[in-house]
Amino acid sequence: MLVNPMDNIDKKILTILQENARTPLKVIAEQVFLSSPAVSARIERLEKAGLILGYQAQLSCAAMGYQIKAFISLEVEPKQKPEFYPYIEACPNVMECNCVTGDYSMLLKVCFHTTQELDQFINQLHRFGRTRTQIVFSTPVEHRGIPAMDSEE
Repeated sequence: MLVNPMDNIDKKILTILQENARTPLKVIAEQVFLSSPAVSARIERLEKAGLILGYQAQLSCAAMGYQIKAFISLEVEPKQKPEFYPYIEACPNVMECNCVTGDYSMLLKVCFHTTQELDQFINQLHRFGRTRTQIVFSTPVEHRGIPAMDSEE
């Protein structure tokens, strides 16, 4: 939990880091009108507060040979979750797994090289419940960060 509320400088730093986590401290400092050590201290505070969970490279699925991106809705009974969670955590093609409301209890985002691989995976999921799969044709908005700045700022 953040001890001090975020100010506009913290929000600007978060926005910059979401756009490019490799932005040098010096560049961030110039954009928020602080020294590099002050920016570093703010980033460390935001990390400790749990607002910044980590840093990662965003890879192109297609360039890595994963031509099939899909969303799979899966119906998992609550009593199956202790078995399901470790199973799905160990599946390298699962990019995201969300527990959701509605007719299905899980929503998975997956990437596979071929539709045959996707089909095999779906068949394995059937031990947990029924599925509904949507294959992605295109992605007009790629993964992006959340707004750190209020819209009127």
